[in-house]
Amino acid sequence: MRTASVSRNTAETQITVEINLDGTGAYDNQTGVGFFDHMLDQLARHSLMDMTVRAKGDLHIDDHHTVEDTGIALGQALAEALGDKRGIVRYGACLLPMDDALVRAALDLSARPFLVWNVEMPTAKIGTFDTELVREFFQAFATHGGITLHVDQLHGLNSHHIAEAAFKAVARALRDALETDPRKADAIPSTKGAL
Repeated sequence: MRTASVSRNTAETQITVEINLDGTGAYDNQTGVGFFDHMLDQLARHSLMDMTVRAKGDLHIDDHHTVEDTGIALGQALAEALGDKRGIVRYGACLLPMDDALVRAALDLSARPFLVWNVEMPTAKIGTFDTELVREFFQAFATHGGITLHVDQLHGLNSHHIAEAAFKAVARALRDALETDPRKADAIPSTKGAL
């Protein structure tokens, strides 16, 4: 089983993440940030990765540390669960529509973290959630998960729809990349022999 459990404790946040890459998309995410929980639920459901997140953060300041540190812990858990990445497809991409929004995500589980983020939210807030934190999450997740990640907004008028389409597009791309390649199930997907 490709599973991992990661705890991250700082002066700002206390976070535990448990994931199962071979799950069914089951989720139980409680960060104290409602919109963010909703997005993590989408990430789990559409990647088919089981995910449990518990986070306590300095929400009296703002949501930034909680969101970013959850991204760090989730990325670390992903990297741990993948191990040497033997047998995975490695690459994934998705073009995801959600009402007015259309978002493209492409990723490589390369161990070479890089984020290209071409997404513009038309509002600074979704409810009480700072929209700039969507990028902060994916930056932390990509960096600590060793993911080359490109996210491009092609259309979108509503910030909620754009953010949700981004999470779902990344999830669907991740689902493809995490699959076992039936033609190379025992091989590391690189001519280098290591990722």
